[in-house]
Amino acid sequence: MPDADGTGGFRYLATEQIHRGHVIEVQRVTYSAPDGSEMVRDVVRHPGAVSVVPLLDSGEVVLVRQFRAPLDAYLLEIPAGKLDVAGEDLAEAAQRELGEEVGLHAGSLELLVRFHNSVGFSDEESHVFLATDLSEVPRDRKGPEELDMVEVRMALSRHAAGHRGG
Repeated sequence: MPDADGTGGFRYLATEQIHRGHVIEVQRVTYSAPDGSEMVRDVVRHPGAVSVVPLLDSGEVVLVRQFRAPLDAYLLEIPAGKLDVAGEDLAEAAQRELGEEVGLHAGSLELLVRFHNSVGFSDEESHVFLATDLSEVPRDRKGPEELDMVEVRMALSRHAAGHRGG
């Protein structure tokens, strides 16, 4: 059970870098557990990400279908990208990804949620924005996956739009 500082008696002991790549770093981290034993975990360090739900006046959302190498498959996703530009705040990153991937600029951005994707092994934090009051801007797709991506527009159901029933 966590104590006053939230650690529950776990104490950090050491970090060893295993791999440093283009996007992520993998570390082996050692802690002392509450029972006095040592606990070793492999941890993926990630810069974080933004995702954007572009909601058109028509009630449609703009999605992208792109290839994802870890799954060897094409996935349908909301526009998203890494927080990999030094000094860029979250809203700027969301606008950048929205312009790069689907050629849109949001007149209004609202942070919907922040969450950690896979806390069992990664510190990646994602920030999801709702983008409205959209206008067109030039696309600036980069890399083979983005150059191959296809834009898909899909109606947002009443339930997904926040319909609470009744």
